[in-house]
Amino acid sequence: MNFTRARERMVEEQLVNRGITDVRVLAAVAKVERHRFVEEALRTRAYEDKPLPIGERQTISQPYMVGLMTETLELRGGERVLEVGTGCGYQTAVLAELAGTVFTIERIAALAAAARMRLEAAGYTNVATRVGDGSLGWSEAAPFDAVIVTAGTPQVPRPLVAQLATGGRLVFPIGEDELQTLVRIRKDEAGLREEYFGDCRFVKLVGRYGWRREE
Repeated sequence: MNFTRARERMVEEQLVNRGITDVRVLAAVAKVERHRFVEEALRTRAYEDKPLPIGERQTISQPYMVGLMTETLELRGGERVLEVGTGCGYQTAVLAELAGTVFTIERIAALAAAARMRLEAAGYTNVATRVGDGSLGWSEAAPFDAVIVTAGTPQVPRPLVAQLATGGRLVFPIGEDELQTLVRIRKDEAGLREEYFGDCRFVKLVGRYGWRREE
């Protein structure tokens, strides 16, 4: 399979044709080899327009959703970014292409270890990883210019808002376990502003400020 051609087609058909316009985001998604972040048996499906299982009942997000959430963060280069939900590390790699430093938290140790190995193998040196409750954020590394949550939550994770820098953006899915809405909270001197970017469906954010358990 020609992975380079498949990746180019994915960017054109799934991102550009659906309204993703940020040229830096498009370039990052075009560069990161998505097939290296899934199991070998699924590599020929890595560029399909759908999420795929990565083990531990978790998924790698649909390429369009990765593009949309990344574009919504409005990264311009040099930012400190917090990612809640490392998963397989694919979204982390896209962020690492665009930001200064990425701090990423994963609650499932096996996924965190595998993601760290993939990211190191890909040559990313601007990523810090941690195993823990992502809904609590990473207070020692705060404040962050941008925070992205790659799992659905029933409430606004307040520690993540508190750890945003002034001018920072928090992008996350909020709603019920089967359907959420993608939200961006922008923090400025006047307070918080919310913007909405349509329906989505993610696995649950499990933690103190998320769902209490996965079931």
